[in-house]
Amino acid sequence: MKATEPAAPSPSPAPGSARVAADGPAERPRRAGYRRLPVQQRREQLIAVALELFSTRPPDEVSLDDVAEASGASRPLVYRYFAGGKQQLYEAALSSAAEELISRFTVPPRGTPTEQLGAVLDGYFSFVAEHDAGYGALLRGGSVVETARTSAIVDKVRRAALRRTLRYMGVGEPGPRLTLLVRSWISVVEASSLSWLDEGRQIPPTQLRDWLVDEFVAMTAATAAHDPQSAEVLTGLLALEAPDGRAAALLARLGTLRTGR
Repeated sequence: MKATEPAAPSPSPAPGSARVAADGPAERPRRAGYRRLPVQQRREQLIAVALELFSTRPPDEVSLDDVAEASGASRPLVYRYFAGGKQQLYEAALSSAAEELISRFTVPPRGTPTEQLGAVLDGYFSFVAEHDAGYGALLRGGSVVETARTSAIVDKVRRAALRRTLRYMGVGEPGPRLTLLVRSWISVVEASSLSWLDEGRQIPPTQLRDWLVDEFVAMTAATAAHDPQSAEVLTGLLALEAPDGRAAALLARLGTLRTGR
């Protein structure tokens, strides 16, 4: 049997506004738009509503009253599910967003390495576009709701990105230089996303994606000059690329710059 939440509290009527019937008090009106939901369903609804609000406004500008109004519930009902108030609700919404973002790191089974990486970036920038303000507030920090727990949630996303990128590169035990390479590239992706939002998304996301794929190839090539493991990984990835593919085109353009032709 599913647990069902108790009825939401209703405001007390003004004196004289409710008549008492002969057989008992009149029923008080419920909050407009309110309906009972199973406990888990209501909790998920409140998290979804909060996430939507946090995605369109910085967390500091969202109140529990905003969440209550948007979800058709009362403020006391929101507190019933999140006794820690806005902080607990923010962390729950952030965890939900983190899981969604991690789910978009899935590498498609087909395509060359650069095509696969581009597809993952498409999913990433789709998330960034959907969660605009919340994404910016999350990565920039400085929010009054930022804590060690929220930082740990963000780090969880970065660790997932690191693991999946290394798996994509076919590396089981990365050395320090290769790990530094991947972490640095992830930082470039994050910084580029924030700049893209700050500048009003002037660069089409497909162009930004292609540039970041080229950044990955170029950064890997630069690291390969100093690290045998990175050189081995790069050689393996390039062997899977089409002769006229993205990686080959980038290397050809770099060669043109070197020769001046």
